[in-house]
Amino acid sequence: MKPFGMLRFVLAVGLIALTAILLQARGRTEIIPSRTPLSSFPVQLGNWTGKDIPLDKETLDVLGAGDFLVRGYQDPDGKLPYIDFFLAYFPSQRAGDTIHSPKHCLPGAGWSPEENDRITISLPGHSPFPANRYVISKAGARKLVLYWYWAHDRGVASEYWAKYYLVKDAIRMNRSDGALVRITLDMFPGESIDAAQQRLRPFTADVVPLLDDYVPR
Repeated sequence: MKPFGMLRFVLAVGLIALTAILLQARGRTEIIPSRTPLSSFPVQLGNWTGKDIPLDKETLDVLGAGDFLVRGYQDPDGKLPYIDFFLAYFPSQRAGDTIHSPKHCLPGAGWSPEENDRITISLPGHSPFPANRYVISKAGARKLVLYWYWAHDRGVASEYWAKYYLVKDAIRMNRSDGALVRITLDMFPGESIDAAQQRLRPFTADVVPLLDDYVPR
C-alpha cells in the first residue's frame, strides 16, 4: 500500500473508532425522531412507475437495523433502461449499524468500477451538494451510479465527512440517524457518462425534494 493510501486508511480507521467511542459515551437517551416509513415513498415519480424489489435475509443481516427501500422505476412505454433506486435509513448508528459505502458492495456483486469522480447536484429550492458518480461494468453491460449520504437536509459524498457529521449531530442534537441514497441507471451502448447523467437528472430532481419526508431534518 502506498504511503498516501496507508495514511488515508489509518485516518479512516481512527475516525470510525472515534465515532464509535463518542457515540457509545453519550449518556442521554438518544432521540429517535418520528418519520414516514420508506414503504410509502411514491411509486410514481414523474413519468416513471416503480416496482419494489425485496431484499433477502442475508442482505438484511449485513445492512443491520434500519428501514430499506429497493425499487426499480420504468418509463411508461418500457423502452428506456430502468432506474434502480435504493434508500437506506438508519434511525440510530450508536450500536454499530452504520451506513455501508456502495463502493465496497458493488465489486462484491461482480461489477467492476470503470470510472469514479465527484459531481455537484444543483436543484431548485435546495443548496448544491456533492455526490459520488461511478460507472461500473459487467459482461459488457454498463451502469451509472450516483450516491450520497443524507442526514438532516444535508447531502455529502465523502464517507469520512458523513462520520464527522454523525459525531457532530450526536453531540449537538442527540441523534445519530442518517441515510444513504443510491440511484443506478442502465447505460446505452457507447453512451457517454455526461449523457447518462443528463438522462438521470429529471429523476434525481424528483427524488431529492422528497427525502426530508422520510429522512427527518
